[in-house]
This record gives sequence, structure tokens and C-alpha cells, in this order.
Amino acid sequence: LVFSASSTDGFTPPSPDVSSSGSLARPRLTRFSVVDAAASSPSSSSPSLNTAVNDDKESQPMDWDKVTPDWELDCYSRPVLVDGKKKLWEILMTDSSGNMRICRALPSNKVNSREVRRVVEEIIDESDVKPGTIRFFRGAMFNMINIALSEIDVIAKPSRCTFALAQWIEERNRDIYPNMKGYQPTMSGIGGIGGTFLDIRTAVKLPDALRGEKYAFVGLPLAEFIPGGSINRDNIGVGRLCLVDKSLPADSYVQGVVILTSRAKALASWLAGTEVAGVKADLRKRELVMETDIDNQYLMAKLDDDQRKEAATYEEGKDAMNGLHFISVQTDENNDPAGFWLLREIPENL
Repeated sequence: LVFSASSTDGFTPPSPDVSSSGSLARPRLTRFSVVDAAASSPSSSSPSLNTAVNDDKESQPMDWDKVTPDWELDCYSRPVLVDGKKKLWEILMTDSSGNMRICRALPSNKVNSREVRRVVEEIIDESDVKPGTIRFFRGAMFNMINIALSEIDVIAKPSRCTFALAQWIEERNRDIYPNMKGYQPTMSGIGGIGGTFLDIRTAVKLPDALRGEKYAFVGLPLAEFIPGGSINRDNIGVGRLCLVDKSLPADSYVQGVVILTSRAKALASWLAGTEVAGVKADLRKRELVMETDIDNQYLMAKLDDDQRKEAATYEEGKDAMNGLHFISVQTDENNDPAGFWLLREIPENL
């Protein structure tokens, strides 16, 4: 398996504290071992709410054998008014595979940590697979959800690695809420993700022991991540693979960043211990930034003029794939990755 080399010149990151920039190198091709075809990502249809005031749950039979213990939670208002005056509030719970999808409507006068805890405990009690971890991404709801989960026997993780949940919310925004009585299109797109006290807009420098010696913008065919492809959980080291939207063109390319470092195992282990959410090229600041957890940003490298052009192509490719991209950490071009992460940038307007 070979990375695409179009606009993928490797570069050495200068120190963020120094104004000089690294020189560009020849395109760096990175190989992976070809292994068995990837397992298919299960899908399930979106639930529908018959009314805005009654609890609603997926009516389809649940295949618990496919449900994972990594759950994803959202509690937020939706672009629907109940009885023409009160916002519809919902708790959405899914798992990392997207197989389990449970929706519960909350009365607007019961949007508090106690009620959230009650609903979550009820869902857990009724489930054959119990969660070990529950992730939630919405900074505006951090306090409420964190308090609610603190009294439940799970690991609560504020994280933007809620890829199955984000895909489900997008489906509901597109297919469910516009067909509900009381839908208010002007209320859409107010996500409560940015603009909170949790947002950290200034990236901090990665510890020297974790910085890569070289980086490269690269591309891989989307087909490598879907059934019949060669990348699966058996050959990604300590990394993770998010769900792939089946509507994306199978012949398209996924953009990514390869981090080449002699400390690949240490860096991959560190990334596995955090909630790495993606890599963003800030073209205005000329920075390559790693996003982790719910709000953390780490400065990976400064970009010179040529690297900025490659970064722009990288960002355009991400946009074309609805935020899908990847990170690969490896010792050199010929070794298998110590960690490989297929990620998706969560939209700000969920």
C-alpha cells in the first residue's frame, strides 16, 4: 500500500520559537503491509420522534453482538419548538460502531444533571452491553454532563472523538428535524461547541520528546478503509479508525499527515493515551496544529510558503471528504506505523 505523492513533500518542522523554516525534501512515499480486507463498518438507520414531548427509543431490534463498550453521548436543544414555544431537548446515545442508537426527549424544565444521570442510568440498565467509557464533545454542556456521569460507574471522557455521534446528529439535522412539527431552521447551526470557557485558541508547543523530526502531507484511497481495503484494526498499531460515511465517493482520496520520528513508539503511545481528534493546518497563522480532547491544541510545526500551499491542498481535501483525514506515526518510510488514526473533524454547527 503506497501513499499518494501528489503535493506530499516531506518537511522538517522548525522550532515554533524560531523564525527560520525547514527545507523541502523529495516526495516521501510510505508503505504499509498489505493484510486481510477490513471489516465492514455497520450502519443503522436514524430513529424518528413521533412527538416532541414523549420519550422515544429505537424501535428496531438491537444486534448487541455489534455494540461496543465505547459510548457517545449528547444532550442539547434541537431546532424544534414544542407547542410553538419551548425548545426540544434530547439525549442521544450511541456507541462507537454506530449500531446502538437511542434517543430520549427531555422536558425543557428538566434539563439538569440529575435528569441526565437518570436517563443515562436507565439506558445502561436496559442495555445488554454496558459502557466502559462515555465520550461527549459539547463544551457548552460540559458541567452538566460531567456532573451527571461522575456518579455513574463509567469513565467520562470530554472528547471530540465522537465520530458515530456526529454522523447521527448530521443525519437527524438533515432528515428528521425538518420534518417535525415546530421545526425552526433559524435555530440550526448553533452547536455550542466553540465560544465557551473551555475553548483554547492558542496552540501550545508539543514536548520536545514527542515532536516528529519530519512530517509529510500524503493521501490514501478511501477504498483502503472500506470493505475490500487493506487497513483495519489489525495493522494500525495503537491507533483507531473512525466510521466511514458510505456516501463518500469510493474513488476519492483521504488526506493525511505522516509523522516520521525515531521516537515513534513513544509518540504513538502518548497519542493513544489522549483523545487525538485531528490535525488542522491554520493557514492564517501558518501552523500545523494537533487537536486533542475537547479543546486542546498542540503546535506541531510552522509552515513556510511552499508548505502553506501543501497545507491548503490538505485542508481542501479534508473539506471534500467531510472532514475525514488521518495521522500516521512511524519511524521511517518503510516501517509499519506505530499508530495510525483515521479521524474526522467534527463540524462546529452540530
